[in-house]
Amino acid sequence: MVIAVLILACKRTPKDQEILPINTMKLAMWDMMRADEWYTQTTLKDTLNLRKKENIQLYEQVFAIHGTTRKQFYNSYQYYETHPKEFKVLMDSIYAYTERLKLPPPPPPVKIPKSQR
Repeated sequence: MVIAVLILACKRTPKDQEILPINTMKLAMWDMMRADEWYTQTTLKDTLNLRKKENIQLYEQVFAIHGTTRKQFYNSYQYYETHPKEFKVLMDSIYAYTERLKLPPPPPPVKIPKSQR
């Protein structure tokens, strides 16, 4: 019986069923939103619908960049949606991330000549 408990305790969860940490999910969701925005803007100009379904390819690229799968991303999203406190932390972190991106870069350090030290 002890061996069975140890075996079950050591059993690994498949990667698709693991929940992405908030920081990973934040970056993946940010890139998904950017991909959606790019797709929307380019399809508005595409009167022949040549870019049809290109958003799915963009999503797959986002998943690859963040080392996740479609299933893992959507499982994680569903998890966060059903856990309001954690979902709020996720949404707040995405908002804070976008606000940081809007800030201008800090100025370069000022070099003081040796003669003025």
